[in-house]
Amino acid sequence: MGRLTRRRRATRIVDGSASTRVETLAVEEPLEIRLGEAPFTLTMRSPGHDVELAHGLLRAEGVIASADDVAVARFCTETDLNVLEVHLRPGVTAPPVSATRSLAAYGGCGLCGSSTVATVADRPRPQAPPPARSRLDPEVVTRAAEQLRRDQRVFASTGGVHGAAAADVDGTLLVVREDIGRHNAVDKVLGHLLMQAAPPPPLLLVSSRASFEIVAKAAMSGVAVLACVSAPSSLAVEAAEELGVTLLAFVREDRLTVYSHPERIVGPGG
Repeated sequence: MGRLTRRRRATRIVDGSASTRVETLAVEEPLEIRLGEAPFTLTMRSPGHDVELAHGLLRAEGVIASADDVAVARFCTETDLNVLEVHLRPGVTAPPVSATRSLAAYGGCGLCGSSTVATVADRPRPQAPPPARSRLDPEVVTRAAEQLRRDQRVFASTGGVHGAAAADVDGTLLVVREDIGRHNAVDKVLGHLLMQAAPPPPLLLVSSRASFEIVAKAAMSGVAVLACVSAPSSLAVEAAEELGVTLLAFVREDRLTVYSHPERIVGPGG
């Protein structure tokens, strides 16, 4: 899998008996994103789809509204793939460094330094999540979550990455991305859709807990339904309710729990 995995020898101990074996590990490397030549943020990520990651992150931060706001995104050199320069089109103003997030965003952290619902609500959004014109069947959501699990190739070989996917109303996965950081996986998915000028997906799936920053990213991109396989935080539920996102958690096999805006989900009896 190229830069995504590496092989290392390790000692495994089972019932007091030790054996040496070769393990497959998920690669983790830093990515510095610059706006022009000025540092914007540093994130630890799985290499690959870095331009998508930058687009998704800048959309979530309210820096850009569409892919047209980016004039060019390029690595600093052909050999250094860990520093990405993003040049905005004329008329799009980059935020001052003092107003940006913390410049170090590590694997479990997404919107450090701007972790309030009001901050996200005040950012310019191209559109809010749509009202419940067509409702999702819970079976569609759980089936899509199972398909995401099957499509996580790096997770299958390492157990060390998160996955995210956008899905259509019938549960068909539109794009799948994996990353060492769950927020990066979401940025890559939403950045891909932004670069394709695709409409907001009806369903965003994440193979992790439901945290505030994931809800914020979904809301900024106009996602209607966010489904996570693990538990939500209290702030995630509060943010989803206020920002208009239907939040589903504990999405596993034949069950899920609805925490906000249940009108988008088909209830018992249809």
